[in-house]
Amino acid sequence: MTTAAATPAEGRSRRGGYVLSGVALRGVICAVPGAPVANSVIAQTLGDQAVADVVKMVGVETRHWAAPDQTSADLCAAAAERLLEKLQWEPDSVDALIFVTQTPDHPLPASACLLHGRLGLATDCQAFDVNLGCSGYVYGLWLAASLIQSGCRRVLLLAGETSSRLVDPSDRGTAVLFGDAGSASAIEQDSAAPTLRFRMGTDGAGAGALMVPQGGFRPVDPDRAFTLDPTRLHMDGGEVFTFTLREVPKLVADTLADAGLAGEAVDAYLLHQANRFMLRHIGKKIGATDAERLPINIDRYGNTSSATIPLLLADDMAERLTAGATRLMLVGFGVGLSWGAVLGEFGPLACAEVISA
Repeated sequence: MTTAAATPAEGRSRRGGYVLSGVALRGVICAVPGAPVANSVIAQTLGDQAVADVVKMVGVETRHWAAPDQTSADLCAAAAERLLEKLQWEPDSVDALIFVTQTPDHPLPASACLLHGRLGLATDCQAFDVNLGCSGYVYGLWLAASLIQSGCRRVLLLAGETSSRLVDPSDRGTAVLFGDAGSASAIEQDSAAPTLRFRMGTDGAGAGALMVPQGGFRPVDPDRAFTLDPTRLHMDGGEVFTFTLREVPKLVADTLADAGLAGEAVDAYLLHQANRFMLRHIGKKIGATDAERLPINIDRYGNTSSATIPLLLADDMAERLTAGATRLMLVGFGVGLSWGAVLGEFGPLACAEVISA
């Protein structure tokens, strides 16, 4: 199979794949709110046995929940302030800000504009929101890299979620699973940076598998029966599981084929932390079964949607990434239904850490 060579401009490999060069990830900071919340807190509502049954599958032992007055933007702002400080980037040196979230501060304006003001960025810095969840970090990196190739020199990618606001405390399928977190990643133009290979896809026919039916501008069908409050997150776990096992191993294989690499050439696969059983199942399919090549931290943070991959970078991979270059494949998948992967060498990073906000 012929693969496209890296060029100074964005290029296509096979359908769905993109090749970008001259783009470097400089650092990643994640922010989590408050103290860890143990399963015993959730068991007060669901009961010990119900929680134990779910934990056996999803693997979450603790997660962090935002305070009532704390938003995704707050968490990402704290991470971004720390990141700018660690990198010694002046705010007016940032050319673009991308904010990936499904829990914005307001319907309008875009939370990215509010963050732009909070961080004191220059007036010629573009700022916009991206309404994506589980695949959002990979999509955000692709957009940031594309902006770099279009002429931007520095881009801040913020990705975070307060999913705890969306789950029903009485729903065992979601109450145990989700946590809150924010992240900030620094992307910079660098002509010597290794090539990044992206691959994305969407199956909108399955969008109803993960949905908050009410809260937007489309009226909810009055004849539709809901088992939960329609303002809460509804998840068809079986459909999501089927989708994941159908698409993710193929996504990994196609991304490797784009680069002409075997799976063993990847030092670690950083998968969206959907649930532990699913991650281990995928790991077996792609030939990554040990913690070195398939780090899992859902036990400590839960499923934080767009923040799961940066949490892996800033926590489990921090020592390796600050010490030198590591070939990684980052893989996001879920709500939409959508998926994305990026393969490349990352590091050495100037900073990679998790802070409390």
